[in-house]
Amino acid sequence: VVIEHLNMTIFIKVGTIMSYDLMVFEKSKAPMFYEDFLNWTSEQTNWNESRDYNSIDGTSPQLVSWFMEMKETFPPLNGAFSATDEEIDNDSDIERRLTDYSIGTDIIYASFGYSADEEADRLVPIYAKKHHVGLYNPQTCEVYCSGMVYGNMPT
Repeated sequence: VVIEHLNMTIFIKVGTIMSYDLMVFEKSKAPMFYEDFLNWTSEQTNWNESRDYNSIDGTSPQLVSWFMEMKETFPPLNGAFSATDEEIDNDSDIERRLTDYSIGTDIIYASFGYSADEEADRLVPIYAKKHHVGLYNPQTCEVYCSGMVYGNMPT
């Protein structure tokens, strides 16, 4: 942003949102109450597990099923399932859909390109329900998971 004031030009750097993030989680491992859930999510996203966060090895079967279906529309940037050069050459839209997945034992944190946010917002909940995993939207602090008690969620 450029502001001109009293014969001076002032430049202000404005931040840009680079990704649209969603997290799916193993419902049986997540705390039941909202505040506990937020603390658990914070611990999970410290990425302190001794594992390769690009690998599905050691991840719950439900999360693996969700990931295997998601990767067909939103291929991973890294790991064994990342898009090949041939796939990138043959699909002009694939770069927009490349997704950075951080795969833990009990969560998968997906960072979508901001240009893919509407498509991600449409598909992620469908696949979360289909594969019986919970869904957390860190942008809105909303949690979608049956059997949990959250009360009033902050906006």
